[in-house]
Amino acid sequence: MSPTGRFAPSPSADLHVGNVRTAVLAWLFARSTDRRFLIRVEDLDDRTSGDVAERQLRDLAAVGLDWDEPPEYQMAHESRYDAVIDDLVSRGVTYECHCSRGDIQQAPRAPHAPEGAYPGTCRNLTDAEHAARRASGRAPAVRLRSEVGEFTVTDVLHGSYTGVVDDLVLRRGDGVPAYNLAVVVDDAAQGVDQVVRGHDLLASSPRQAYLGSLLGYPTPVYAHVPLVVNTEGKRLAKRDGAVTVGDVGAARAMTQIAESLGFESAALTGMLAEFDPVRLPREPWTYRPE
Repeated sequence: MSPTGRFAPSPSADLHVGNVRTAVLAWLFARSTDRRFLIRVEDLDDRTSGDVAERQLRDLAAVGLDWDEPPEYQMAHESRYDAVIDDLVSRGVTYECHCSRGDIQQAPRAPHAPEGAYPGTCRNLTDAEHAARRASGRAPAVRLRSEVGEFTVTDVLHGSYTGVVDDLVLRRGDGVPAYNLAVVVDDAAQGVDQVVRGHDLLASSPRQAYLGSLLGYPTPVYAHVPLVVNTEGKRLAKRDGAVTVGDVGAARAMTQIAESLGFESAALTGMLAEFDPVRLPREPWTYRPE
């Protein structure tokens, strides 16, 4: 496949200026490196939000973004994820996990392990212990039996980054493929070799790259861009006021984004002519609704 970049929103809410800023940067990274650009709607957790997804696509088109194939929806590809999970199960590199979120939060974990990292509670249960837990009636999740504790990726903006790799969930107890599995499989299936997204996802890149290596996928080029935050320093959200494209208007949103990135032009063609990753801000942008 041709080199490809992408933007992959979740249809949980209308896009705010921070989301669009990341989408614009993903487009600029892709087009400046002669890559295709795709949109993927990550709707595994938002299956009733088709109207939101449609508004998101309209907003992206309104600010001038274009893409090279019709948007792909994750919900249409569950068989793709199931096939990969079944393969990993057959290879003996998975195990059933019976823990709830509360169990994980309360379990002791190794020193320096990040919040939310799985402590391995179910990793070495015997067959009898698994059977006893299944008898409780709660369906187990499927976890990867990771053989490394950390993995290193290279990021265009952050350089070499080493992060924790735990026994990540592949399929949740409700049968839905997990995000970390789906995003890796989708990127490989679509030929995505450049992943541009928010800085908050940098920590998940090592576990995703490690999973991809087990599946024989090439590691993509990563670029984790600074987030947009509110005046309290928290990640921008719709509750912060008039922050969506619908509120602000496409033209004004692009002017604000251009200013935040140091571009003279607010048009995508002008931004592309000016684009240089080295010159991009490295700190979050504080957004102040007008």
